[in-house]
Amino acid sequence: MTTYQDAGVHLSLGDKASEIMYEAARETWKNRAGLLGEVIVPFDDFSGLRAIDVSNLPKGTLMNIGFDGIGTKVEIAERVGDHSTMAFDLFAMVCDDAVIRGAEPVLIGSILDLNTLGDDQRDHIDVIRQLADGYVKAAADAGVAVVNGEVAELGLRVGGVGDFCCNWGAAVVWFAKREHILTGEDVRPGDTIVGLREEGFRSNGLSLLRKAMSDLHGDVWHTLPFEGKTMGEWALWPSRIYSRTVVDMVGGFEKGARAKVHAAAHITGGGVPGKLGRALKKSGYGARLDDLFTPSPLMLYCQEHAGIADKEAYRTWNMGQGMALVTPEPDVVLDIAKEHGVEAKVIGSVQEQATIDIKSKGFASPDKWFSFGLDE
Repeated sequence: MTTYQDAGVHLSLGDKASEIMYEAARETWKNRAGLLGEVIVPFDDFSGLRAIDVSNLPKGTLMNIGFDGIGTKVEIAERVGDHSTMAFDLFAMVCDDAVIRGAEPVLIGSILDLNTLGDDQRDHIDVIRQLADGYVKAAADAGVAVVNGEVAELGLRVGGVGDFCCNWGAAVVWFAKREHILTGEDVRPGDTIVGLREEGFRSNGLSLLRKAMSDLHGDVWHTLPFEGKTMGEWALWPSRIYSRTVVDMVGGFEKGARAKVHAAAHITGGGVPGKLGRALKKSGYGARLDDLFTPSPLMLYCQEHAGIADKEAYRTWNMGQGMALVTPEPDVVLDIAKEHGVEAKVIGSVQEQATIDIKSKGFASPDKWFSFGLDE
């Protein structure tokens, strides 16, 4: 007799994985208790009914849903054998994309597609527990509630490195007041640009990193020692989540703004010029960035040994800054960042010329200036 398990789907392990992710999601509901997005649970079970309290929303309330995933960074986790920080990358990608619009991320839903949960002799439930533990911690960092944790075994449809391979994507529901939306149209020459530091790669440019490392060191590159860790551990460095910090600045949905922020850029795919250029495009002004943060040591290593030019690096990686905030009140922005334990500094200013001019901190051409158009 042929069974579902013979086809690669283990029902009892699937139920256990779903229950683990549900319990992790349940732990996050306290993050929205008494706030917009409070989770209401008439039937407390991982397959039960859940609803969100959105009663009495005022006129001018805006809502949207954003989607993203970890991308190929999950391969680094597979190589290193540590999935405990994956949720920080997942939540950073969706939540920090919301706050640059002046919105407050409220709810997260995710789907974890994996090849197999294993079998009765050897399962991968320990990896699910790692993911779930990261879920709880990342949700607390972002101030969001997780409403589900969908898990699907897809067999050979999901590939990667090792026995357990997965893809993880998420959706974020955000709310905003119309008057808090950041369009960039208030940007003026002379506005200050404050950078929020990122120590790792976030979830972008990993394909370039993996190619460079594989070309240099072969398939075992992630095991090599580097700067007190392995190269894989440096590549896996969890993304900083800036959501709570920026919501505190711009006001989010339920609180008033503490600082004037005219525009914000989440430095992901497209790097510093691509994302900051998009944030400034509405105004038509450019930026002069003369004191950026220093890139991750592994970024500099890749540049040095794989011959990656600074201009290419700044268009691909965050190069040390995970977010840039355009503000006429830099001292207030810096103080709020400090309150949240986020390293921040003035990295430049807005200029009339419609270019993004960067004084490089890269390996290839330190202190050299590079100019990018707003559409690059």
